[in-house]
Amino acid sequence: MTVYLDAVWALNFFLDFMLLLLTKALARDHTKIIRIAIGAFFASCIVPITLIYPDSFFSSVTGKVLYSLFIILSSFGFITIYRYLKLFLLFYFTTFAIGGGLVALHFLFSSPITVTTSGLVTFNKGYGDPVSWLFVIIGFPLVWIFTKSRMDKHAKEKIRYNQLYTVTIKIRDKAFSTTGYIDSGNQLVDPLTKKPVIICDEIFLKQWFTDEDWQCLKIANDSLDIERLPKEWENFIQVVPYQGVQGSSMFLLAIRPDYIIVNYGEQTIKSRKLLIGIQFAGLTKDNSYHCLLHPQIIQLATIHSA
Repeated sequence: MTVYLDAVWALNFFLDFMLLLLTKALARDHTKIIRIAIGAFFASCIVPITLIYPDSFFSSVTGKVLYSLFIILSSFGFITIYRYLKLFLLFYFTTFAIGGGLVALHFLFSSPITVTTSGLVTFNKGYGDPVSWLFVIIGFPLVWIFTKSRMDKHAKEKIRYNQLYTVTIKIRDKAFSTTGYIDSGNQLVDPLTKKPVIICDEIFLKQWFTDEDWQCLKIANDSLDIERLPKEWENFIQVVPYQGVQGSSMFLLAIRPDYIIVNYGEQTIKSRKLLIGIQFAGLTKDNSYHCLLHPQIIQLATIHSA
């Protein structure tokens, strides 16, 4: 059997380089790319070592673990033991994740078991169905991109869900609860009353309105015609002017609630000095929350907590 050492070595360098890059990305580390490339080179050196010395110490489990520790040291250096072990475990995590993803893709598009004419069930090729180099070259980047995008999205969702709280709003003696998200970027304040403005979406707010009243409200919003507001809601709705992202002046219909209650950790924040801006659509695609809270409400916790 002919083994092209240079080709195998080059492929392993490419794979190790991408695994270390993914480790760097997941760890939010600022190591330079050239350092990662050096680590990938040392990682790929296991290929000639294994081929030339198949019974060497580095072929054992202990040897592989020690070699992995050396790979992390050459790639990221040593600052603290916590950082070093975190990078080491992340490196193994990415290796298992990418390897498992490739195996899953391979068996998704292939059939390793066949039935012969005599009815005998066998594996396709003596020692299983081998993965081709072309499959690895194409599949590895795809699995790499998928893994990184899912981990990045998971990190963002984790941050977001840590800022979700139960919100109860009472308007015209009717109270309903939903999930609210504290948005530090929401700095909308009514310029006349100086009240902070939270945003609630259509899915949540329609509970207070009949279908006819909601349609009238939408028409009034689209046409900026206050005369089209439902008669029974005229004393509870006002117009809040604000400046859009591009600097243009815009208007928002807002409701004056009886009060709002936010279950913020162990505190219960209750406030009446705010307005509820109407969003004539959903706030999120997954409906994970229906209320965009103003950070100023949390600042008032010491005043309104119970």
